[in-house]
Amino acid sequence: MADRKQDLLGRLADLSEASIQKLAETPAADRALQALKGLGDRVDELQRRTRGFEELEKRLAKLEKKVDAMGKPKTSGRAASGSRARTAKSSTAKASAAKKP
Repeated sequence: MADRKQDLLGRLADLSEASIQKLAETPAADRALQALKGLGDRVDELQRRTRGFEELEKRLAKLEKKVDAMGKPKTSGRAASGSRARTAKSSTAKASAAKKP
């Protein structure tokens, strides 16, 4: 029984080797192999190009925050000027009221 398993496995291995040899001899297999080799080079080039994206995203986020800060109106400056105007009006109203009697 063990001889039959080994014999079957040996025959299967021989058939696999023959099939691989036939595939390797076809022109399409040569083109596919060349494409796979070129694919590795292209992936390396793509990785090299995309390494800087993370740094660019961080810089872009900082710039967006600066632009947002520049576009927002300053609330502290307006509130202070408004309160000054009110105090000036109230003090003149008090002064005019004091002069009437």
